[in-house]
Amino acid sequence: MLWRSVVGKLWATIILLVAVVLFMLSILLTQFFSNFYEKQARDQLTHITEKINDMIKNYGNRDEALRITWEIVDASSLNAMVVMDNGNFYSPPSSKKNEPNLPKSVFLKNKTLASVYKKGKKVIEQGDFPVIQNGKEIHNHVLIVGLPIKQSNGETGAVYVYQSLQNIKESTTHTTLFIFLAAGIAIILTTIFAFFLSTRVTAPLRKMREAAFHIAKGEFDMKVPMLTHDEIGELAMAFNRMGRQLKTFITALNQEKEQLSGILSSMADGVITIDRKMDILVTNPPAQQFLQTWKYEHGAEIEGSDGLPAEMNELFERVVTLEKEQFLEIAIQGRYWVVVMTPLYNKQFVRGAVAVLRDMTKERQMDKLRDDFIANVSHELRTPIAMLQGYSEAIVDDIAESEEEKKEIAQIIYDESLRMGRLVNELLDLARLESGQMKLHLDHVSIGTFIERVVRKFYGLAKDKEIALSYEISEFEDQIMIDPDRIEQVLTNLIDNAIRHTPNNGFVKVFVRSEENGVKIDVQDNGSGIPGEDLPFVFERFYKADKARTRGKKGGTGLGLAIAKNIVEAHGGQITVHSKWTEGTTFSFFLPRNIEE
Repeated sequence: MLWRSVVGKLWATIILLVAVVLFMLSILLTQFFSNFYEKQARDQLTHITEKINDMIKNYGNRDEALRITWEIVDASSLNAMVVMDNGNFYSPPSSKKNEPNLPKSVFLKNKTLASVYKKGKKVIEQGDFPVIQNGKEIHNHVLIVGLPIKQSNGETGAVYVYQSLQNIKESTTHTTLFIFLAAGIAIILTTIFAFFLSTRVTAPLRKMREAAFHIAKGEFDMKVPMLTHDEIGELAMAFNRMGRQLKTFITALNQEKEQLSGILSSMADGVITIDRKMDILVTNPPAQQFLQTWKYEHGAEIEGSDGLPAEMNELFERVVTLEKEQFLEIAIQGRYWVVVMTPLYNKQFVRGAVAVLRDMTKERQMDKLRDDFIANVSHELRTPIAMLQGYSEAIVDDIAESEEEKKEIAQIIYDESLRMGRLVNELLDLARLESGQMKLHLDHVSIGTFIERVVRKFYGLAKDKEIALSYEISEFEDQIMIDPDRIEQVLTNLIDNAIRHTPNNGFVKVFVRSEENGVKIDVQDNGSGIPGEDLPFVFERFYKADKARTRGKKGGTGLGLAIAKNIVEAHGGQITVHSKWTEGTTFSFFLPRNIEE
C-alpha cells in the first residue's frame, strides 16, 4: 500500500506540515486583516469627526456648517448626529436608505454616548445598536465616534459620526475566503511537488530494495545505479561495494566448503559432526558405511533411522561433561572401529562434537592372525604328521598282526598323505593367486546352464541331509566371460559350506541376478551363521567355523574361502558376506561381464 511505503509517509509528512503552517498562517492573516479594517475605520471616523468638530466650532453660520457636515458624511458613506442648542439633535435630511440611521434615543439613553455632550468626553463606542434601515428598526453592529463641541454660548454640544461594521465584516469575509483559497491552491501544489519530490528521493531506495532481494537470492552481480552525489548516492555506492564483498566472501566460503567436502570425501577415516542435540550434521562416505553397518546389525531401516550407536551417545555425553577429547572402540559386524570424539566450542560452551572413526579391522586381524597363525599351521600339520609317525611305528614294530590291520593302517597313512598333499596344493594355488602368477582361462559361458550344472552336483548331498537346495536365475540375453573351472571351484566351495553348516530341513538357495555391468551371485542358507567377531576373518587362511577344528568328512583345510576370494578378485569382481548368528549366512560375489585376459 502507498501509505506503508516511504513515498507515502514522506508525501503525507510534507502535506501535513504545509497544511498546518498554512492553516496557522491563514488564521493569523484573517485576524490581522479584521483588526486592520476595524482600526482603519476607527481612524477614518475619528479624523472626519475632528474635522467636522473644528468646522462647526469655527464656522459662524450654523445652518451652513450643518449642510457642509451632511455633505462630508454623505460623500464618505457615513452618517452623523449633531447635538447643539440646548440638546437639539440634528441628523442629515437625505440619508441613504441602505445606511443605518440611529434614533436620537440611542444617544440619550446610552450613558457612554451621552457623556460626550454632558461631560465633554471623547467617545469611541462599538456595539450592537437598534437602527432604522429601509424604514425598519433592526439591530446592527455600529462603530460610533463622538467629540464634544464648545459652543459660543458656553454650552457643550456633541458631534457623532457612525458607520455600520457590516461592510468591514464583508471585506474581512472576502479577504478570509481569498486567504483560504490561496492556502488550498498552495496545498494542491504542495501535494504535487511533495509526491514528485518523495518519488524522486525514494527511487534509489526502491532500487536498493530490489537489489537487496536479488542479493538475498544469491544474485550478487546486481548493482544499484548512482544517480546523485548526495548521501543517497553514497549509500548506493556503499551498497554496491557491499555486494561485491559479499560475492567475494560467498565465493571464498563455497570454495572452502568444496575443499572441505573434497577432503572429507577422500579421507579414509570416517568423520561425523554432531550438534548439541546429538543430531548428525555432516558425514563422509566411511562414516555413512559405519552407520549403515550399525543399522543393519540392529535391524533398523537404513533410510528411516538417523540415530547414533548407544556407545557414541555415551561418549558424546562424556565429551560435553568433561570438555575433553574422548575415545572408545566399537565392534560392529565383525569390524572394529576406534572413535575419537573432540568437542566443538561456540565461544564459551560446547556446541557439538566431531567424531573421527578409524577402521582398525585390519590391525585387529593382523593381531589375531599373528596369534593364530602358528597355532593353525601347527594344528593342520602336526596331526597328520603325528598320525603318519604313529602308524608307521605300528608297522615297523609289527603291532599290526593281520594283513587287514596292515592294510587299514596303510590306508590311513595314504589318506593323511593325500590330505597333506591337498593342503600343500591349496597353499600353492593361494600363493599363485595372491601373487598374480595364476593365469585364467577365460571363455564365454552361458551363466544359466553353468549354474544349473554346478547346483545339480549337490542334489544328492542335500537330499541326504534333507536340505532344500534350489536356484533362481534371471533372464540373460548374452553370455559372460569367465574361467569356468575357477568359478565352479568358488561355487562348489560356497555351496558345500552352506550345506555342511545348515541343519536338517533347512534350505540353501542360489540367486543369479543380472546387473548393468555384470552378474551378481548370492548363496544363501538358514544355517548356524557366523559369529560377528569372526566375520572379518572368514576369508583368511585356515579359518574354520567349528572352533574345535574336529576332523572327519565335514572337515576342511580352512583355505577354501581365501582361494574363492582371490579367484573372484582375479576376475575383477568382489566377494562379501552378511551373517547373523543362528539365523543364516549369505555369500555374494560380483563378476563383471567383460574382463581383460
